[in-house]
Amino acid sequence: MLMSRRRMGLALVAPALLPAQAVADGSGKLREGRRPAPAVTFTDAEGRAHGFQDFPGEGLVVNLWATWCPPCVAEMPALDRLQGLLRSERVRVLPLSSDRGGRAVVEGFYQRLGLRELGLWLDPRGAAARGLGVRGLPTTVILDRAGFERARLEGEAEWDSPALVAAVRRLVEPLAGVT
Repeated sequence: MLMSRRRMGLALVAPALLPAQAVADGSGKLREGRRPAPAVTFTDAEGRAHGFQDFPGEGLVVNLWATWCPPCVAEMPALDRLQGLLRSERVRVLPLSSDRGGRAVVEGFYQRLGLRELGLWLDPRGAAARGLGVRGLPTTVILDRAGFERARLEGEAEWDSPALVAAVRRLVEPLAGVT
């Protein structure tokens, strides 16, 4: 596992969290580092192509997920709440669905779960997931306002927990003095 992360070029730094907290909210799985975000393409609900460069100055919480993935489904309400908490801070949650059924499948899923804060974003061919080196779903990648990957978390997490909200706020800010 460490070898594959090294191959991705992402330096690892363990977060300073209490073990009980890490177990409770999943924040102990957050792995920090720094590398440029890859040039990838995904689409919005209308089928228009986008990339991370289309969100200048915004922090991004990129979640790779699917409606058929039980841990993905479990964390979506917390991601919806995270978007509500951080919208005014220019932090955007981009849930990139890998569902091949596209917009219709994801819209129905959002309605069933009552998700109101999240935008509808699609990655049905897995281009963004491949570009980010994602090994499984769900995987969440945090990009800072300068366009660098700062952290990733493989697996389910409580994204609206105080520890993870604080981590996202910290990680979306560019590192001072680093180019």
